[in-house]
Amino acid sequence: MFNRGMVPNIPENPRGRRTPKRGRKPIFDLAIVQERFYTIERVFAWEDKFRRLLMRFERLSKLHYALKTLAYTMINLRHFCQS
Repeated sequence: MFNRGMVPNIPENPRGRRTPKRGRKPIFDLAIVQERFYTIERVFAWEDKFRRLLMRFERLSKLHYALKTLAYTMINLRHFCQS
């Protein structure tokens, strides 16, 4: 994970440890967590506007994937064409 340039954002578990664990310093930024959570929830809210995706009736995963791709394309077009 570190070789690819990714940095974990995991809070330290306060239970069961009186002193911090030796080794790498804990890296946790609450602002990053809040921003990512807000972004993910916003995407799910946009996706919920498409009722066909809300309840999956398609038996083929290819068709469901195609409908999701179409929905995300429409979402992106709507937001890029406004500005």
